[in-house]
Amino acid sequence: MNQRIVFCQKLQKDAPGLTRVPYPGPLGQRIFDSISMEAWQLWLKHQTLLINENRLNVLDPKSRSFLETEMEKFLFEGTSEKPAGFKPVEQ
Repeated sequence: MNQRIVFCQKLQKDAPGLTRVPYPGPLGQRIFDSISMEAWQLWLKHQTLLINENRLNVLDPKSRSFLETEMEKFLFEGTSEKPAGFKPVEQ
């Protein structure tokens, strides 16, 4: 099976694409068409950070709306922000 290559808008390079649409609706199709697997994995890590640091309830419509907005900003605009006061753990 051939691997699908996309020009990733996040990473600005050709890279392996996702194997299926990762999100419902037109945004999911846009992600499938123009975001690489690598960039999607970066988003999933960032999303986990946002959920944990902001103590979001993913069942809450406001939280889901916030995450969708941040996903679009992270993947397409490069403007998603770290949670207020976030400090990475020193290794």
